[in-house]
Amino acid sequence: MPTEIRVWQLGDGKLIRLESTMAEGGRTETKDLQQWIKYCPEILGEDIRIIGENVPTKSGPLDLLGLDNLGNAVIIELKRDLVPREAIAQAMDYASDVASWGLDKLDEVCRDYTDQTLDTYLNEFLQDQKFEDISWNTSQRILLVGTIVEEPLQRMIAWLSDNYEVGVNVVLLKYIRTKSQDELIARTMIIPEQLEKDRSLRQQRRIPMSDEPGSYEQEELSTRLKNYLSEERATPRRIANVLLPLCLQHVTATRDMIKAELIKQKEAEDEGKAGTILTTISRELGIEQRYFLRQVIRYDKLSAWEKENYRIEERYRDMIKDILKKLGIGREEATTGYAEAE
Repeated sequence: MPTEIRVWQLGDGKLIRLESTMAEGGRTETKDLQQWIKYCPEILGEDIRIIGENVPTKSGPLDLLGLDNLGNAVIIELKRDLVPREAIAQAMDYASDVASWGLDKLDEVCRDYTDQTLDTYLNEFLQDQKFEDISWNTSQRILLVGTIVEEPLQRMIAWLSDNYEVGVNVVLLKYIRTKSQDELIARTMIIPEQLEKDRSLRQQRRIPMSDEPGSYEQEELSTRLKNYLSEERATPRRIANVLLPLCLQHVTATRDMIKAELIKQKEAEDEGKAGTILTTISRELGIEQRYFLRQVIRYDKLSAWEKENYRIEERYRDMIKDILKKLGIGREEATTGYAEAE
């Protein structure tokens, strides 16, 4: 049998079952339920903040996109009443696209929704955590929201959670209108909230970081760089189109120079967005497995997470010029010499 929430009101020593629906109360999913969740995301979990609404994905618009305090993306799909088992396939389709989004894409979604940068919007929510120390979107959670859930879906979710620790849950919300016309919302979850939190902590993938450079032979180093810079992801593309040409043009490329170039190339519309993109580039260079990047790109450390004065090792300049030329990247001044950074 499907799982649902039933409510009784105590009055005159009797229990009176309340059978009100949102429709009977003149409420709708899109105009009311979605708004309630937007302004009180705690109803879905104490650790969730909404950063986007009707977010475009390759599979269509996602009802709500959230982030939890571990940096996981939370895909939220709303159903008017029954949550059918087909809903899990739809939500996983959304999640498969969102999984490829970097910090800059999450920031773009947040700015469209809140008119604030992601770090500003989440500042109070993160409390003592540093924005730059969080591994953003390394894992995804799915929340299906409705008033009743099909038994097969409930069984599937329990199986996925118990055997594979897949981050999917159903939140059941019950609209209640009492005899005195008070409106209430009751909530229950298929997977208890504390169990879901514990699972998220176990799943959270902490990316090992390092400042150690690689020691590859030049042929292997060149191959690794070409393969990396040919990736379709935004960060390798920006390293190839912005950071490396600047480092070829100047002795050192400062943070301000990189942000200005990001804006010039229309990768960012303002300095705030450029700063978020630079944070992503900086983090990419610090990922432990990117030894080959650090072998050719050096930098100074201003703090545990902030880098400055990016530069190319002199012995690799010709190799970088050749790689960018083969990839069809680079400006004339970036391949002929360099000037002192201002």
